[in-house]
Amino acid sequence: MTCHGGIHVSGSIVRLVLPLLIAFQATPSAQRPPTIAAAANLNFALTEIAKQFERKQGTRVEMVFGASGTLTRQIQDGAPFEMFLAADEEFPNQLSAAGLTRDAGVVYAVGRLAIFAPKGSPLVVDERLEGLSRLAKAGGVTRFAIANPDVAPYGRAAEAVLRRRGLWDVLRSKLVLGDSITQAAQFATTGNAVGGLVAYSLVLSPGFPERGSYAVIPSADHPPLRQRMVLLTRAGAVASAFYAFVQGDAARAILRKDGFAVPE
Repeated sequence: MTCHGGIHVSGSIVRLVLPLLIAFQATPSAQRPPTIAAAANLNFALTEIAKQFERKQGTRVEMVFGASGTLTRQIQDGAPFEMFLAADEEFPNQLSAAGLTRDAGVVYAVGRLAIFAPKGSPLVVDERLEGLSRLAKAGGVTRFAIANPDVAPYGRAAEAVLRRRGLWDVLRSKLVLGDSITQAAQFATTGNAVGGLVAYSLVLSPGFPERGSYAVIPSADHPPLRQRMVLLTRAGAVASAFYAFVQGDAARAILRKDGFAVPE
């Protein structure tokens, strides 16, 4: 037995307590649910899917939503994600090529784009953007929201639609860019913008349709929004189970309800 400042410490007690302390510190990490990185347009659909997964499997996952490009950079920088659901195929393919995924993954959904105008906006929405064109020619477009094309696949799709309709150069100085499609949707609904091009899945989210009017953009007007998911190399058993669950019937039904097409 040794004495430190009047406190008696038994060597046998130290040997006993130390493993207990180590086990105690390790337990939270060992039991911590896996973190899933997901494109912002999945905010509502994937949250519902995760709740069903927890009810049926008895385990849960934690999710981080953001622009696919931003999440890709975080994964490349070592962020501790175990699975990545992107809003396109390009970003997961980059990760696969860099050896950061188990394999090439699968396409789990195909997204759609919609034009949205908040209540009180002078913008009349239609699938061909004719109302937007008229308003732009009349000088009535103050701001128009899209996601940043550099980091958000839905932003790239929005740019493609505006270019197809001859509106990109006309509106470029009026564009307000969201860091993600969710932020672009927020800009489009606040009244600070006449409207925006946003993910159809977000337009269908609770409470959103009541905020204004929308029209779904024809899928032929932009490159396909084929959304791929991958398991990252650090993925554990729970993440692998969630990956399989997203491909199952229950999850596919939720994705369809929220405006996605799902591969057969």
